Amino acid sequence: MSLKKVSLFILLLLIVDQWTKIYVKTHFYLGESVEVFSWFKILFIENEGAAWGTKLSDIVPIAESSAKLFLTLFRLVAIIAIGYWVFHTVKNNGPKLLIIAQILIFAGALGNIIDSVFYGLVFDHSNGQLATWWAENPYSKLFHGKVVDMLYFPLIDTQWPEWIPGIGGAPFRFFQPVFNIADTAISTGVGIMLVFSKKVFPKND
Repeated sequence: MSLKKVSLFILLLLIVDQWTKIYVKTHFYLGESVEVFSWFKILFIENEGAAWGTKLSDIVPIAESSAKLFLTLFRLVAIIAIGYWVFHTVKNNGPKLLIIAQILIFAGALGNIIDSVFYGLVFDHSNGQLATWWAENPYSKLFHGKVVDMLYFPLIDTQWPEWIPGIGGAPFRFFQPVFNIADTAISTGVGIMLVFSKKVFPKND
């Protein structure tokens, strides 16, 4: 696969990812949801941390603003490393399946980095209002943006049986995480590497 094709695929994924995020950001209030099916909803939330909303400040005793900056800078370093990995694999005619997985991971990571780096500077907040482009009062600053998530699949939404001690009658919901197109691309890329590891990383004779 040529670098030109790889670049086009990455650009296409970025366009889809950013279009969905910008549409939701500018057409939904924070926390607003629309039911597509009983098991699938568009739910607008903003992720200030890493995967599944994990915050570095919850783990390490540092200010939340500093933790956010560190996380964004770490993502920038990681995307450079992943980009070099993609380039090296393509130039050395690596396995096509590996390149596909790399494209998904790189495009997904870059999509979320765009949110983290620029969204705080570009949009105003979404609390009780629809966010606008190039607002006079943006909700944050460069490198402190929040990642927009909207894909929610509550496949099972019920309650624990009353007879279970401690949790009987409590809500039970599966699958709870809310994610975006970029997250889906990353997860798919990693999944390809794990499931098809022998094809992705063939042993040399």
